[in-house]
Amino acid sequence: MTIRKTRGGRFRAQLKNGRLIVGSRTFDTKGEAAAWLKRERAALDGGVDPRAGKEPTARVLERWLAVRQHTVALKTYRADRDLIRLMPISMQRMHLSAVTTREVARSFESLLSSAPRRSPAARGRAPMSLEYTSVVRYRASLNAFFAWCVRERLIWVNPVTGVRVPRSSRERAEMNPFTEGDLEHHYGLWAEHDETLADVLLLLGWTALRWGEARALVVADFVELPTPGLLVRRSEPEGVGRKATKGRTSRRVPLANRVLPIVRNLAAGKAPGDLLLTTSHGAKLYRSSVLRTLHWTTTGGGRRLHDLRHTAACLWLSRGVDPGTVQAWCGHESIATTNRYLHFLGTGADQAGLNRLNEGWGCAGGARNGPEP
Repeated sequence: MTIRKTRGGRFRAQLKNGRLIVGSRTFDTKGEAAAWLKRERAALDGGVDPRAGKEPTARVLERWLAVRQHTVALKTYRADRDLIRLMPISMQRMHLSAVTTREVARSFESLLSSAPRRSPAARGRAPMSLEYTSVVRYRASLNAFFAWCVRERLIWVNPVTGVRVPRSSRERAEMNPFTEGDLEHHYGLWAEHDETLADVLLLLGWTALRWGEARALVVADFVELPTPGLLVRRSEPEGVGRKATKGRTSRRVPLANRVLPIVRNLAAGKAPGDLLLTTSHGAKLYRSSVLRTLHWTTTGGGRRLHDLRHTAACLWLSRGVDPGTVQAWCGHESIATTNRYLHFLGTGADQAGLNRLNEGWGCAGGARNGPEP
């Protein structure tokens, strides 16, 4: 390793591997040059060739995507492929080794910016403002890409590690579950348009099935011994194809007496390998078609289809099912996810506090008109 002062007063650092010069840079101070040499020497000693990171990031990204196409699920690959569209052009043109945490953080901030949405003609050329969850998914793909580069010894460190997506100030879509009475009321509204689809949605409100899981159920997944239930073993999101469930583990969801006759009716006359939940004509379920048939904008009560999953979890907890069991029935990987429903429903302490606040209100003598002495 050598550091020479140039005629312009700057310092040029050269990294050598034996007699071969494998990298050089010019710095304003000798300390910066020495620090760079120290990092590059550590990378070289660790088996990372500094010349390998001199490729444009876009070129390395293409190689990584070619590998990912055959090693991850189709949905994951499609999200990874969006890096070509979402990664800033300036970052794609930079040498791989030149990408730092600063460029990564700026890409997050750019995607979260409140810039107005562009015209449809421009959408394919530049990224638009994205929701927080979409930027989190972009970060996951970006992190996987640079982690692969580290593994392949193209760079020394992953610049995404330690950089978090800034919290967006936009209002997030909160859960809005049906109460049991509301669910029955809206079930009647849906049945006026299509009885079969109304039965399907009522079933979702009692079983917490994800939409992709409901589409993938077959008749053989309906069992009645030792207790009635549905075996959730696969998922089939629209446009993705059949795959494992979200947590990659199967689970058993119980069937209460309210929906057990409905499932028996839906399974009647079908072969074990036939789809369990279909339209009245036996066709596969599609979200947009179901919502259009049931006039969801007027019969959905301002809710999302996914709120039926929240409805089932809240219904179970309100009936006294312990959170650990609800976690297993919902397929939550973490109990923290299940605890969100407990927070939404409130606790016994909340009820006790409310009772204390209401003590004396409406009793004989009426409300107090002023503070007590």
